[in-house]
Amino acid sequence: MNIKTVMLGWEFPPFISGGLGTACYGLTKAMGRMGMEITFLLPRIGPVRITGGNPEMTFELLESGLPNVRLRAVPSSLIPYGKYGPHASTRRLTAAELESLCAGAAPYGPNIREEVQRYAVRVLQIAESEQFDVIHAHDWMTFPAGIALAARSGKPLVVQIHSTEFDRSGEHVNQFVYDIERHGMHAAAKIIAVSNYTRNIIINRYAVPPEKVEVVYNGIDFAGYGEAPPRPEEPAGRDKVVLFLGRITMQKGPEYFLHAAKKVLEKMSNVRFVMAGDGDKLHGTIEEAAWLGIGHKVFFTHFLRGADVHRAYQMADLYVMPSVSEPFGIAPLEALQHNVPVLISKNSGIAETFRHALKVDFWDIDEMANKIVAVLRHPPLQEALRVNGRREAVRFRWEDSAARVNAIYHKVLNVA
Repeated sequence: MNIKTVMLGWEFPPFISGGLGTACYGLTKAMGRMGMEITFLLPRIGPVRITGGNPEMTFELLESGLPNVRLRAVPSSLIPYGKYGPHASTRRLTAAELESLCAGAAPYGPNIREEVQRYAVRVLQIAESEQFDVIHAHDWMTFPAGIALAARSGKPLVVQIHSTEFDRSGEHVNQFVYDIERHGMHAAAKIIAVSNYTRNIIINRYAVPPEKVEVVYNGIDFAGYGEAPPRPEEPAGRDKVVLFLGRITMQKGPEYFLHAAKKVLEKMSNVRFVMAGDGDKLHGTIEEAAWLGIGHKVFFTHFLRGADVHRAYQMADLYVMPSVSEPFGIAPLEALQHNVPVLISKNSGIAETFRHALKVDFWDIDEMANKIVAVLRHPPLQEALRVNGRREAVRFRWEDSAARVNAIYHKVLNVA
């Protein structure tokens, strides 16, 4: 059976702010190549062409560049991280904002409730002119739209969890977000988790029956990258570069990276640390680097995209992901795609299934520093991690992820 899917997400290249957009693109591209038909409904700020009247409203069709994938623009300013997102101002936060963040409030922006509902209304309008068999919703902001569309159409809802409120906020969850997540999970016919790490959170924190949750790992596209070439000879006197690339938020553990960096610099002076990303902890992290006395050795690039991301990886000797809670972690695979060895947090989905990476407890800054120094001082270790890690990373294929999703769709629809 050729299944037609309406997919709901809040980012998709080139409208992207982080890992979810990368994951949606890779999965959807592979699904389209398999012959699955997907209509991806994407929130878009700015002019959107709408013709006709209810219930036959026709919303602008965007160019996806992918086989069997249609993008339709949803008039909505649904932005994942509000004023603290990748396009946020770099202004200093007010005392009230800082107090709110310290209290653990998730920085989603002031109008997120209204935008979530507005997106849901628009999705219902667009779906009037679509034919589909399954609804596939990514993360909490699209769940109300998915629930409403399932109720109106009678079609099954599949939700995919790339991150939970416990990942983003620790124990200080935003109750509004948690309630939507829980409602979406219980309303869904099936839940796709990106790792067993996330599956356990879903079962234990959201009281979901275990048989309802399927694991589908993320992937990486190595097309065009070929075999790992040897690292070029380093110029004499060149500083080593250690890279942190991700949102600078509590979830990603930037403070542990900084404290480990200080300990590394006590043993090696020829190291620079690059922190690429934006987030609600950016200004505090900059100030903490200065307070630790290593501000001259830590470089903040803000959010990077496209060629700048490639350049960041190319200059790195080691990529470090010190996440406090990471549902999967595509960035380590991207690092290995660029021939960069990786050091990853044990509190991550990829750590449960990846062998050729150094692993550390995010809070153990002494061990993190020791492993960073070991890689930078010992080229054979760096080379073994780079070559073997890249060989292992190649097995994370989006085609396999797409095949798993296709099997889940068939199970939900009870068709062969």
